[in-house]
Amino acid sequence: MHSMYFERFGDSIGILNCEVPKVSPTGVVIKVEATGLCRSDWHGWMGHDTDISLPHVPGHEFAGVVTEVGSQVSRVKVGERVTVPFVCGCGTCEWCRSGNAQVCPDQTQPGFTHWGSFAQFVSIENADFNVVELPDSISFETAAALGCRFATAFRGLKYRAKVQQGQWVAVFGCGGVGLSAIMIAKALGAQVIAVDVFAGALDKAKEMGADFVINSHLEDPIEGIKEISSGGVHIGVEALGSEATANQSIRSLRRQGKHIQLGLLLTESGLTPISMARVIAWELEILGSHGMAAADYPEMLDLVSKGLLHPDRLIERRIDLASGAQALAMMATVPTPGITIINPWL
Repeated sequence: MHSMYFERFGDSIGILNCEVPKVSPTGVVIKVEATGLCRSDWHGWMGHDTDISLPHVPGHEFAGVVTEVGSQVSRVKVGERVTVPFVCGCGTCEWCRSGNAQVCPDQTQPGFTHWGSFAQFVSIENADFNVVELPDSISFETAAALGCRFATAFRGLKYRAKVQQGQWVAVFGCGGVGLSAIMIAKALGAQVIAVDVFAGALDKAKEMGADFVINSHLEDPIEGIKEISSGGVHIGVEALGSEATANQSIRSLRRQGKHIQLGLLLTESGLTPISMARVIAWELEILGSHGMAAADYPEMLDLVSKGLLHPDRLIERRIDLASGAQALAMMATVPTPGITIINPWL
């Protein structure tokens, strides 16, 4: 099979013809029909993720068709159209049993703990627990767009921040996860303020339903948010992965507001300074969201099938593996609003 492949972190990314992964007794092999290019893949290529062993094939947002099942798999069948959360649980620990596989301590992640979906085939462990069947009404591309960004934003806003009708939500960063958060917050009845430094990203935010946009390169976003929302938002969403915007989100909140961290925050020390005095004095909540368990996918897929959520509107580009390798290497320097979908069969 053809795969996107690198041997050293931050070095050249090539296309390799390698063996199709073998199926384990509890796993499946999936033919990848569509896979999303995510900034988390860039972090992995740069060596920011300690789970990656070299050489490596990245990719973790995908959908496709089951081509092989292990001897102990009973629920998943060959030929089924499926997708998979980027966090796959063990299925037996206390977190998996309670429906929180996204924080499973023995989790696997395609594209991180093992070779991923920037290939024509990918293997998944504990398939009966982790594989999600796709309704016929949802295309492979749409399912790949759900990936880690949309699912993380969905769980974060609906179940962690518990967005309510009429609340104010500020979204910092209008890439794939930020645009997903805007769309989801609007579907939940919120009033949304989008913040970014790029005009193109803010234009896309308006398309996704943002009520107000602020170019933080041109004006102070905290003051702008306070003026628009009459004192501060109920929920601040950091969707970029920046210490600066995380603190802006916290300082844009009204009293007893909630900050939810969706962007992957990476610093040399592993720590991120925040305005803790404000958190204490105003009784703020600091929340994280790390994907979504397979058990929670049916509700999200149902909303997509009913036309209440439109992840397909986030798709901006459709490219092949070779173009995907170039796009991955340029993610830190070339802003790309929306989601890029790779078809490994082109």
